[in-house]
Amino acid sequence: MSGWDEGAVYYSDQAQFPESGSDAAAATPSRHTILRKFKEFIRSFEADKNVFPYRESLIDNPKSLLVHLEDLLAFDTELPSLLRSSPSDYLPLFETAAAEVLQSLRLKEQGESGEMKEPETREVQILLSSKEDPVSMRLLGAQYISKLIKIAGITISASRVKAKATYVSLVCKNCQSTREVPCRPGLGGAIVPRSCDHVPQTGEEPCPIDPWIVVPDKSKYVDQQTLKLQENPEDVPTGELPRNMLLSVDRNLVQRIVPGTRLTIIGIYSIFQAANSSASQRGAVAIRQPYIRVVGIEEINESSSRGHAAFTIEEVEEFKKFASRTDAYEVICSKIAPSIFGEENVKKAVALQNLPDGVKLRGDINVLLLGDPSTAKSQFLKFVEKTAPVAVYTSGKGSSAAGLTASVIRDSSTREFYLEGGAMVLADGGVVCIDEFDKMRPEDRVAIHEAMEQQTISIAKAGITTVLNSRTSVLAAANPPSGRYDDLKTAQENIDLQTTILSRFDLIFIVKDKRDYSRDKTIASHIIRVHASADRTSSNARALAPPKEENWLKRYIKYCRTECHPRLSESASSRLQNEYVRFRQDMRKQANETGEASAVPITVRQLEAIIRLSESLAKMKMSHVATEADVVEAVNLFKVSTVEAAQSGINQQVTLTPEIKQAETQIKRRLGIGMRISERKLIDELSRMGLNESIVRRALIVMHQRDEIEYKHERRVIVRKV
Repeated sequence: MSGWDEGAVYYSDQAQFPESGSDAAAATPSRHTILRKFKEFIRSFEADKNVFPYRESLIDNPKSLLVHLEDLLAFDTELPSLLRSSPSDYLPLFETAAAEVLQSLRLKEQGESGEMKEPETREVQILLSSKEDPVSMRLLGAQYISKLIKIAGITISASRVKAKATYVSLVCKNCQSTREVPCRPGLGGAIVPRSCDHVPQTGEEPCPIDPWIVVPDKSKYVDQQTLKLQENPEDVPTGELPRNMLLSVDRNLVQRIVPGTRLTIIGIYSIFQAANSSASQRGAVAIRQPYIRVVGIEEINESSSRGHAAFTIEEVEEFKKFASRTDAYEVICSKIAPSIFGEENVKKAVALQNLPDGVKLRGDINVLLLGDPSTAKSQFLKFVEKTAPVAVYTSGKGSSAAGLTASVIRDSSTREFYLEGGAMVLADGGVVCIDEFDKMRPEDRVAIHEAMEQQTISIAKAGITTVLNSRTSVLAAANPPSGRYDDLKTAQENIDLQTTILSRFDLIFIVKDKRDYSRDKTIASHIIRVHASADRTSSNARALAPPKEENWLKRYIKYCRTECHPRLSESASSRLQNEYVRFRQDMRKQANETGEASAVPITVRQLEAIIRLSESLAKMKMSHVATEADVVEAVNLFKVSTVEAAQSGINQQVTLTPEIKQAETQIKRRLGIGMRISERKLIDELSRMGLNESIVRRALIVMHQRDEIEYKHERRVIVRKV
């Protein structure tokens, strides 16, 4: 019996003194207990009766296991709180538990020599997901360090995949003894010991200090990639720059994300010492850069990036009730930019633009507003920026081709190139508002051709060849070249944009500042009323309407986008075909008469535009079929916008009104055959006689067409011909 108690230590997992033990020790259970709980959770968590989701998913996909924190909470109340408060301690335990469970679930394998042996343990990556609301990136502070957090954003760049060591293999340069040192996960490094613990024999030289050399080939590695996550454009407060955050993903999460994807991630808010920090910061040992070590990614895909927001049953009821009203279309159009008077057609176009259809080609509607200053063009753009689910606002002069599409940037620390998405990529699934469209440099404007028709952006720069998605609608505002829209010029001269870009716009509105007494009076009273009653209406509105009223339009648009996908009916299709053919015939006729092609081309793209408009109209009423009435309304909109723009300006057939005839007589009286006179002088003389200047100009154009007069000296001098 002697020696039975020597050399071995026996222990049991129970607390030895349950009553007198300190409270702190009792509060945190031991790692062994928690490991056991995790194993039990994976093995025995039941979703329904006899359905074990985690056990089955481990067998199906042994590399990773997605765990919902809500399930963990239902199984054991303290496990999620431990994971949230110190994830870097308990996540490795969870992964060990999963690996052990997987080993016990798999059958024994046959070895090379024929005998059965235990399967080897494999690593399992635990991915977490939760239904809680994400935290704003601006609120992440020091209190969140080493805690589990959830944030949402849009990835703007992704690095190449690197190999990150999990265990570093070291060899002593004196005695050749080896050892393995674990590496900290994320962007942390390994701590190499200063001395070798080899005991020197007699006559042997002792190991010096810092004897270890890293052997890279024998170390163990996992894949790692860094991403840059930026705040969603709609979450950035007005006038602030968007914040971004560095993310580190490893193992099965690498190469899943491309720039421009919207994400919600769960991760551990950690810190690292930046290698490329400036000399002033190198001395500051205590200053660290924050980053997030990702432990779970929810990719917000196409259907939900358009906002798969959870709608309450009451909201859905309210939306359906509203859609069944006969005047739903008119009510929505009246809610668009209520502070702007008139411009009903533009309001209709803006309403439809927010409801694209989801076809394979291009489902989004592009609108161009072209016209005089102070006709509320920019106001429309600002309104859309506020109401569209996803919107980016840029100005023509202040945006370059790279800023709109995508730029290739060199990383300062690793010297490698990576992609950063621009405005068209960030607004994927929304609207891009471009103001001052005519002031853009032509080479920058060409960059968005592809984004407007093919809905992608192709990049081939600095060894990076890729295609990014940009499924966006474009709403652009522009002025004519002379600043004002000139009725005495042809459409070609007024719309100084190339046909290539014009054919990509579905609706082109020419917004003129008409000088009309009654209209001016109503506009003036409308503007004064808006200003005078601003305080009153805002306080009344708050009292009358619930706060969600302001947001109602945005929610309704979001709901229509996600729930409704209409298609054309038979009668509507045939009607469309006839209308399109008629448009083409009219344009051919006009081109034959005038002898030049129209400024705005009518092509197959315009046929697609009318189809898109009809489907958007149906979507607004939540009907699943676009009827003939929708086609008629779409064709009317198309007529008052694009067709009118194509026929605008002065064409060869100036209608002869009595005033023009009178002006003609006066010109002939003033100007004998063969005489010459300066155009300015002639116009001044006739204006003193009480004739309108524009009428005189029109009369001159008519006479010039009849070949009665001719211009000389750069159109400054008029000569009457024989």
